[in-house]
Amino acid sequence: MHTIDQLKDLSGKKVMVRVDFNVPLKGEEIRDDNRVVSALPTIKALLAKHARVVLFSHLGKVDWGKKTDEEVAAQMKKNNMAFVYPRLKQLLEGVNVYFSEATSGEKLTEAIEKLHDGEVLLVQNTRYEKGESKNKPELSADWAKNFDVFVMDAFGSAHRAHASTYGVPEILKKEGKEVALGYLMEKEVKNLNACVNPTAHPYIAILGGFKVSDKIKVIDSLLKKCDKILIGGAMAYTFLKALGKEIGTSPCEADQLDYALKCYESGKIVLPVDTICADGFDNYTITQTVKAGLIPDGFEGLDVGPETVKLYASEIAKAKVIFWNGPMGVFENPDFQAGTIGVCKAIADNKNCFSVIGGGDSAAAAKQFGYADKFSHVSTGGGASLEMIENDGHLPGIDVIEG
Repeated sequence: MHTIDQLKDLSGKKVMVRVDFNVPLKGEEIRDDNRVVSALPTIKALLAKHARVVLFSHLGKVDWGKKTDEEVAAQMKKNNMAFVYPRLKQLLEGVNVYFSEATSGEKLTEAIEKLHDGEVLLVQNTRYEKGESKNKPELSADWAKNFDVFVMDAFGSAHRAHASTYGVPEILKKEGKEVALGYLMEKEVKNLNACVNPTAHPYIAILGGFKVSDKIKVIDSLLKKCDKILIGGAMAYTFLKALGKEIGTSPCEADQLDYALKCYESGKIVLPVDTICADGFDNYTITQTVKAGLIPDGFEGLDVGPETVKLYASEIAKAKVIFWNGPMGVFENPDFQAGTIGVCKAIADNKNCFSVIGGGDSAAAAKQFGYADKFSHVSTGGGASLEMIENDGHLPGIDVIEG
């Protein structure tokens, strides 16, 4: 697969880079600039090759066709890439960095044509365009006509076949132009492929989160690859209910009981043996630790218990490869953090394993508790990492670069 280091003479060439600047905002302020910082190695490498770099990214949601015109206008006002522009300029100090309010057409082309070698243009939110998420050929063609090279460096969007992630590189490839993976994408593909096609065992997956139904495909895939799957989070209660256990008022997907039982019968599913529960989610007055499957009426399971942490730690200690997606409990609340912290610590203590966090809340938890740097790889894309596992390493934004 073509990578950025294989791009040779870029002097005078206009390079479209699909980055992931979908940063969390509080008003006009960036709460976490990690996604912008993560794109810098690719941007700087292209600038060192004297390229004219044009950055495309979405930011938040713009629900064309699903919201009223007023609601769409409010979404666009809220998710303005202009809020990201000042931070990008700071991070690229010494480089001429410009911003284009235009997202297509002649005005965008004019802004791109004004660039000199070693300069950067940040384009307004791609989702300001109705055709972006639908991969409209007309929009892809309008963008593609401006570029000599395409670089994909937005792993968090690689599972979406949008105009900016799929349509443009598809056109450029047909025209015989170069398309490549950026450094962030290259790193993600390499590390996640170790979980897609593991060469060492035991291979342990740890899955949490809310719904079994959200992870059916990834569970099916992991059951074929893994030696054990450790289950936590709210989805554990659907499994326990399927085994005829008492789960109180804990969340349960009644339509997934048969599926959960089928998975359990594989012999690879490991369930909690105890649970920390409370007499409510928010306004609780009592918390207690009970055996899993013996949650009293009126109580809801909100974290795995200490015996489960010991059990899971013993499994994790044997592992050579670990993939983790989904916290063990409501880790945002100090009363229900112990399970997730326990998993973080157990993985950190295993110095002989290759460990990957599949983005999302697990990555946030590892960062919050100071364990993020203890993992071999922390993915920048929760949805993309799950789909890459589901689809045996295939994602639209990766596959289009191949060949």
